[in-house]
Amino acid sequence: MGLTDTSDPVTSISPRDVVRRQYLASAAGDLDALRATLAPDVEWTEMAGFPLAGTYRTPDGVTSHVMEVLGRDWDAWTAHDDTYVVEGENVVVLARYTATHRTSRKALNVRVAHHFIVRGGLIVRFEQFVDTALVAEAARPVGE
Repeated sequence: MGLTDTSDPVTSISPRDVVRRQYLASAAGDLDALRATLAPDVEWTEMAGFPLAGTYRTPDGVTSHVMEVLGRDWDAWTAHDDTYVVEGENVVVLARYTATHRTSRKALNVRVAHHFIVRGGLIVRFEQFVDTALVAEAARPVGE
């Protein structure tokens, strides 16, 4: 099986399978496997109003400025992917974030949509859509 094999989800370069591997790697805390799904020139955009708002570039930039920070600030941060809509290189995933903020101890359970563009078996673009007010409320200490 080579990189062009599309029958095995572990090695497939189909856009859906690449995105699914990214979610599995993230859930497992396997940053090396997550970086392996990202193009060297990836552009990863966290929504305005989200605690990590901005666009991050390079696989190391994404993991160090997004995944590692989420792991530092939240217990059990998980993106639960449940519905995939795929058209060519575009993959839209409807998902849910769950976590508990380490400082406020408040639980987060919020719906989210992610838009990925996958080319050549790698994620080249990501954009997040989420109710940032719900995320901010979960991070706000009690009494504020």
